[in-house]
Amino acid sequence: MASRGLSAAALELGLAAQRERGGQGGQGSQGSRIGEILLEQKAISEADLLGALAEQQQLEFFATLPREIDAAFTDLVAIGFLKKYRMVPLADDRGRWIVAHDPFLFQPMDDLRQILAWPDAPVALAPQAAIAAAINYAYDISRDSAEQVMQDMREEDTQLIISEIEERGDLLDDTSDAPIIKLVNLMFSQAVRGGASDIHIEPYRNRLVIRQRIDGVLYDMLSPPKHIQATLVSRIKIMARLNIAEKRLPQDGRTEVRIADRNVDVRVSTLPTSFGERVVMRLLDKSSVLLNLTDLGMPAESFARFQQLIKAPHGIILVTGPTGSGKTTTLYAALTTINNTDINIITIEDPVEYQIEGIGQVQVNPKIDLTFANGLRSIVRQDPDVILVGEIRDLETARIAIQSALTGHLVFSTLHTNDSSSAVTRLIDMGIEPFLVTSAVNGILAQRLIRVLCKECREPFQPSEESLVRIGLTADMIAGHTIYRDRGCDACLNTGYRGRNGIFELLHMDDAIKNLILKTSDANAIRRKAIDRGMTTLRRDGARKVLEGKTTIEEVFRVTEQEAVRIEEL
Repeated sequence: MASRGLSAAALELGLAAQRERGGQGGQGSQGSRIGEILLEQKAISEADLLGALAEQQQLEFFATLPREIDAAFTDLVAIGFLKKYRMVPLADDRGRWIVAHDPFLFQPMDDLRQILAWPDAPVALAPQAAIAAAINYAYDISRDSAEQVMQDMREEDTQLIISEIEERGDLLDDTSDAPIIKLVNLMFSQAVRGGASDIHIEPYRNRLVIRQRIDGVLYDMLSPPKHIQATLVSRIKIMARLNIAEKRLPQDGRTEVRIADRNVDVRVSTLPTSFGERVVMRLLDKSSVLLNLTDLGMPAESFARFQQLIKAPHGIILVTGPTGSGKTTTLYAALTTINNTDINIITIEDPVEYQIEGIGQVQVNPKIDLTFANGLRSIVRQDPDVILVGEIRDLETARIAIQSALTGHLVFSTLHTNDSSSAVTRLIDMGIEPFLVTSAVNGILAQRLIRVLCKECREPFQPSEESLVRIGLTADMIAGHTIYRDRGCDACLNTGYRGRNGIFELLHMDDAIKNLILKTSDANAIRRKAIDRGMTTLRRDGARKVLEGKTTIEEVFRVTEQEAVRIEEL
């Protein structure tokens, strides 16, 4: 083990801890116990430990497992058995193995060999995460395809009585034979596996369409038969604890589903239309890790300025952009950056999307009159240093936020405007006096999310002069850079893109901008002045990411304003 990064001193500490815990027994149990202790003490990595065990026991060690594996075993072996013992069968053109995390589980391995009729399959070792991912993938793809499920749905299936069940178990463990339940489980499973943020169930005159939004773009997912529409919507409404008898009014609810090792919060909204109820479900993967500010993709000069703004003792910082542009993610990243035991941070949100340790978070509840304005009034009496208001929607909330900033609090909030300069106009249109805007607002960050090119299939090409002009680039600017376009492959579900990144426009409220706001609230005039003073616009930041090979010209133009822009303005 010393050759794998374990020092003699660390090994001695581990052995001492083992003696204190009374670690005794045969070679297997003792070796396993000391390994666990060394992992706890962070003296050795999981890969190093498994590699050393593999060498000692003369076994194969797989640091990773294939992304796609033969799932034929799923008809013979229960998923719970493999999860319990952390092992998975692996068969490819090289041979067959029982891949495990613990090489000393002899009886379960023998049982698995007998079930599969693989009497001579050797043992191989792999990390827990790799084994769990392989198990989840195999049982996910082994379920009946959506097409098969829909073929099973006959007219009489619409009469199914759907029992009211608490949906808290792993959907991959659900073995229900009811076609509608299988379809709903498949719908969630495929959406989560594909990284979708929303699922739409859209009824039309003679058809029913299910679509999913991936990286901000809607794609067709399924087209179930029209006659299952009412049953499908009822199933979703039961899961979200909505009134299935009420079909004339919009309803909102939520549920939570678990798919493999991922807990997903589902916000459900129904809307009556001419051809039946339309359902939109927002998926929030609670296992996702909150991003740091450095991960957002902010340009260096804007990043440095934004860091200064979020550490100011008081004032308002606004983040603007349309729904789904990542405003909440940016604000959470900012709060995480400044969060420490020296300051009191309280938020009021609708909804609370992520729980952050050490921060008091309040959920808006209009049913009991807990609005942003009323909640904010109470928050300022809780001795906060930093306040996050999910959104400034009305004059009352805006006034309280302004007063909080003027009385020594740092306030974060969002507005729905197209760019940073329009936020000033919006506040003044609400009824906030210009002198209060200039006194309280420290900075305004506008942002959008652009899709990032799939590195597996992106291809270089020479763009036309016209397309370069659309985002403010010239032939001289692209000299020495490679411009890419999307193509599509299996890795990116043939979209050409994988993941998203931000483009940003930070308006810093310096003295020149403040003096202009006192004279005029014209967003165009404020924008021109800010550009003259060095502000990087959304489209210019997008053009920079095109030059870096991260995205395409078309993608930048899609998410920024659609009118032509002068190059000198960018």
